[in-house]
Amino acid sequence: MKTDPLIRIEELRKLIKEHDHNYFVLAQPIISDYDYDQLFNELRLLEKENPRYITHDSPTQRVGSDISNEFNPIIHKYPMLSLSNTYSEDELIDFDRRVKDVLPNMDSVEYVCELKIDGVSVSLRYYNGILQTAATRGDGTVGEDITNNVKTIRSVPLSIKKIPDYKFSEIEIRGEIYMEIEQFNRLNEERELNGEKTFANPRNSTAGTIKLMNPKLVARRPLQIFTYYFFSESDELISHFENLKLLEELGFRVNSNYKLCKSMDDVLDYCREWEKKRDFLPYEIDGIVVKANSLKHQKVLGNIAKSPRWAVAFKFKAKQEKTRLNKITWQVGRTGTLTPVAELDPVFLAGSTISRATLHNTDEIKRKDIREGDWVIIEKGGDVIPKVVAVDLEKRLPDTKIAEPPDKCPVCNSKLFNPENEVAIYCENNSCPAQIKGRLEHFAARGAMDITGLGESLINLFVNLGYLKNYSDIYHLKEKRDELIKIERLGAKSIDNLLKAIEDSIKRPFDKVLFALGIRYVGSGASKKLADHFLSIDSLSKASKEQIEEVSEIGPSISNSIIRFFSDLNNKKNIERLKQAGLKLSFEKKKISSNIFSGKTFVLTGTLSSMPREEAKEKIIFNGGKVTSSVSKKTNYVIAGEYPGSKYIDAQKLGIKIITENEFLEMIW
Repeated sequence: MKTDPLIRIEELRKLIKEHDHNYFVLAQPIISDYDYDQLFNELRLLEKENPRYITHDSPTQRVGSDISNEFNPIIHKYPMLSLSNTYSEDELIDFDRRVKDVLPNMDSVEYVCELKIDGVSVSLRYYNGILQTAATRGDGTVGEDITNNVKTIRSVPLSIKKIPDYKFSEIEIRGEIYMEIEQFNRLNEERELNGEKTFANPRNSTAGTIKLMNPKLVARRPLQIFTYYFFSESDELISHFENLKLLEELGFRVNSNYKLCKSMDDVLDYCREWEKKRDFLPYEIDGIVVKANSLKHQKVLGNIAKSPRWAVAFKFKAKQEKTRLNKITWQVGRTGTLTPVAELDPVFLAGSTISRATLHNTDEIKRKDIREGDWVIIEKGGDVIPKVVAVDLEKRLPDTKIAEPPDKCPVCNSKLFNPENEVAIYCENNSCPAQIKGRLEHFAARGAMDITGLGESLINLFVNLGYLKNYSDIYHLKEKRDELIKIERLGAKSIDNLLKAIEDSIKRPFDKVLFALGIRYVGSGASKKLADHFLSIDSLSKASKEQIEEVSEIGPSISNSIIRFFSDLNNKKNIERLKQAGLKLSFEKKKISSNIFSGKTFVLTGTLSSMPREEAKEKIIFNGGKVTSSVSKKTNYVIAGEYPGSKYIDAQKLGIKIITENEFLEMIW
């Protein structure tokens, strides 16, 4: 009698998961790479022959296909708050005092100290032991769905083991995705050999990798994770320290350097120790996270604004180096703003070689008395952006001259403009090549028109070749396809992908188009407010200064900039061309299409196959209904997708009507 292949499939999955844990979490492999590959290939072949046995948590499903990610929005059930920063021991002591002021009769509070990994935050949600979603922090309330990419990180369990006395029907794990310094250096060496742009630091490379559209490309990058937060909706938990131990028991990778501190004196000792040892770690850290250990205390302390009262980050002092400033050059941005840049003798600082640093503006140069030929002290602001912080006056040569700003644009030689009451100086020539490139980069960027593939290098190339003179030209590139595919290192496939991305961008909503126009001071938030208020580009362009300032949080700087923008004939011509290309330059406020859900309250649980949960929520509201996050006696329907969580069980207990995704779709059709 033939043996059911499921027996061997389950055996192989168990073996591979154990070896993954040993290798990627414990760093203690017990078999060779060859033997591991043999097991993996056997499993892959058996699943291919028996597709009915493939499961979401199978090791073969870490990289399922070449299908691109969509990065749909995911609303965090519990906001991912940002930590307040402290920069001195006195500020840490003050934090301790504030904690004790809130907690009654507390002479001493236990804290847990952890290394602050310099990476990208992620939220992992598991339903009935299976990884269901992974999301970026985003704005703390709404993140982006990066589940397919996170599944490629082998130190992230696709499923968790059961532990006696715990249900774990719905849990959330948070952590920091990062790249080790050695792996980062190797990646940059490979990119340099391939003629690709190198990353500035490990955090940038991690952030760029986790947002790649193809999970198979993500799988080739050496990403790792440290987890630091555990929450269960079905189990009572006592302390953060015990939670870290529980994470390890469940198979998650936790940084082993965490410590339970009985007092603030212990916390200070820990911070001093690791500030000295930070350079000896294989990964980058930028401080220490200090958290009240008791979860009961955390609940009492609560949150303030966007930060918890029970936790704080102690930031290390920025690393500094001294080098010679050879020349001050002036960089022209997309809005014409001139920024002074220090051209330096190359110096190694905080993981990278620095040869340029920002000088901010003319007032900063005067205040610090920075001159060409000076020896200057530089540091990385937030360990990312190099800046000049001071001059070593003892090394100054007697013939150095005070730095003066230019009177003409260094790129197009046009006359410069210095608005009253402003430090900045501007090039007012909208045809200045530097401005054109900057505006195009902004227009095509994520958050604006989101044109994948149209980055800095391609924009520079197209501008230099005369294909792009303004952003409306982007939508006429399809007319030049035959010429574009002949450009060296591009070809038909890459150009067709670019043209498709351009075509897809036409669907972007009005507020995103308004932001993409790059009107000075009009950021993404202001664009949304203006679009909601005026409903169309025509209405906004005709509005008076007073009418614009009637919009909430819109002041004189923005209103003056908008009027100045629409008074320019070239800008008007560009907008007309964008209209002809089909871009959405008007916005209709949604109205309730029917009252079929009037007075009805819905709760969503599990993953929907036909749409993101956020879209389902919009459809309910669109039809007069209400959506809540938890099940109660007032709930009318629970829509259950795949892998429903504890809400499903709550609905059963309360006798609430549970409907499938298909039943919901039938209701709205």
